[in-house]
Amino acid sequence: MKRDNNSQRPTIREVAALSGTSIKTVSRVLNGVQTVNPAMVKAVEKAIKHLNYRHNLTAGNLRRMDGRTNTIGLLLKDVSNPFSSALHRAIEDQARAEGFDVIAGSMDEKPEREADLISAFISRRVDGLIIVPTTSDHKYLEKERKSGMNFVFVDRPPNNFVADTVVATNRKSAVEATTHLIKQGHKRIAYMGDSQEIYTAVERFAGYKSALTKAGIAFDKSLVHHGIDNKRGIEEFTESILQGENRPTAIFASQNFVTMEAIRALSARRLSKKVALVGFDDLPFAEFLEPGISLVTQDISAMAAIAANLLFDRIKGKKSKAEIHEVPTIFTPRGSGEL
Repeated sequence: MKRDNNSQRPTIREVAALSGTSIKTVSRVLNGVQTVNPAMVKAVEKAIKHLNYRHNLTAGNLRRMDGRTNTIGLLLKDVSNPFSSALHRAIEDQARAEGFDVIAGSMDEKPEREADLISAFISRRVDGLIIVPTTSDHKYLEKERKSGMNFVFVDRPPNNFVADTVVATNRKSAVEATTHLIKQGHKRIAYMGDSQEIYTAVERFAGYKSALTKAGIAFDKSLVHHGIDNKRGIEEFTESILQGENRPTAIFASQNFVTMEAIRALSARRLSKKVALVGFDDLPFAEFLEPGISLVTQDISAMAAIAANLLFDRIKGKKSKAEIHEVPTIFTPRGSGEL
């Protein structure tokens, strides 16, 4: 049987015709049924190769008795962000070991994008969702859960919705990072972080203030900047605090994007070896700078493993109460935080 290259994809009916078998036999071969006559298996496999046939996994999975598709959806802030991409890869590895595929999407901190992606993934009949949430109210997911959808939240807990959640020790780790700078003799410590509408940013800022209070250091609002959307705003902030004699002697940057902006500002003013810096979240180039950047990093592999296992347990039928896991971070001194 010859096919035109511009024609539609080959069908299971064509495989059956070319192999001289029935559609049922081809389906059994595709599903790995061991009792099919070896000669028929060979004929079907030869036809599949000749036609370059690709099995419609979605259609096949819809006919499964349990209704599963062996796919999960992953909703991330931004797949290009180092944290998001590392989490994506780690969960993909966990899923592959369980025989699952992962489809992922970026939300860009837009609540409407979160809702749209969840709807799109559910329409594709994923078996569960792992979400790094951005919406302030997840009550709308109750209907989906009653319909059988499984959810696990990572990095931030859901709002108005109870579900398995995996987060880092954000507040505790921010206390430790700020205290580390205080122990180096710093009292004027600037804070740069994400919007205070975001759970992780709230927790890390609270940790920063707690460390100052414990050390008896007065909180100075002029040394604080929230938000990463306005790059010009970050530049104006760093410019304002780094000029003059009363500049901070250290900076705690509680998100990887603002850490990069802090590095850029310090380097431009030749202050990299004069103003200490500790960042939160990983930076691939941290160890190659001079001085190396001291960082608090989340144990993404551990977070991914816990989140994936929680989701797969739910998919397999686990009905226990929702679990909340706090995963300790890792602090790596490389020089910038030890000035």
